[in-house]
Amino acid sequence: MGLFNRDRCEGKTAEQLAGMRTAGLLVGRTLELLVAAVRPGMTTLDLDVLAEAHIRDHGGVPNFQLVPGYRHTLCTSVNEEIVHGIPGERVLVDGDLISIDCGAQVGLWNGDAAVSLVVGGTSAARPEDLELIEDTEASLWAGIAALQVGSSLYDVGAAVEDSLTASGGRRGREYGIVEDYVGHGIGTSMHMDPQVPNYRVSGKGPRVVEGTTICIEPMVVLGDQDNIVLDDEWTVATRDGSRAAHWEHSVAATSAGLTVLTAVDGGEKRLRALGVPFAPIDPA
Repeated sequence: MGLFNRDRCEGKTAEQLAGMRTAGLLVGRTLELLVAAVRPGMTTLDLDVLAEAHIRDHGGVPNFQLVPGYRHTLCTSVNEEIVHGIPGERVLVDGDLISIDCGAQVGLWNGDAAVSLVVGGTSAARPEDLELIEDTEASLWAGIAALQVGSSLYDVGAAVEDSLTASGGRRGREYGIVEDYVGHGIGTSMHMDPQVPNYRVSGKGPRVVEGTTICIEPMVVLGDQDNIVLDDEWTVATRDGSRAAHWEHSVAATSAGLTVLTAVDGGEKRLRALGVPFAPIDPA
């Protein structure tokens, strides 16, 4: 299967990366707001309204609304829904596992990120859901840590897969890594080449260059990764009804190190803990 349309990634200048950090920071702060706001009794549309207001009030445009046929600011995927869940009148209840995917464009540049959490907090959660969320986030950071200038982009997916294999093994389960949907480049558009798989791919793959910006977004399920698109023609759900988690960050790679563009702290804390060089980028 040919995942890539070019043999190397596209780099950005320092000025362009500053614009990317501005957009990413707005996405990160919007997700912080949403995570703090989630509670039982809210609808997924309530979250969408909150996100749109925050993005527009801070000089951005919800870039999901720039995707033809989509009119919302977020994708809100609940329980067995993997990605692309449409915000609506669904009322959230204690114990729901929700993945919130958010994007914004500021000026020319885009950010895109996602988080997963349990409505009502840990006391309302099934243990396996908390483990799924934790292990999916850990695999995201493993993939981020594998991104470096001069390396193969394929190293990212291999690191994600290895992380999930190891964490699943410790828990006595085999996670399903969704293969039909992958990460992507990001810049003047939210979705750009190259595609970024969340699993090991054979071959050399594109080379990461100075100023590469990509979105890494593992989508992981407790059961089989086989999935279906629901009747709304957007929402992707597990075929076997098993629960799913989705984590995503926009990341920039330079020869000095990494910046997680959509993390409020730039990813400094997690990168340093992983022993990965952190190279802060100030917003424009």
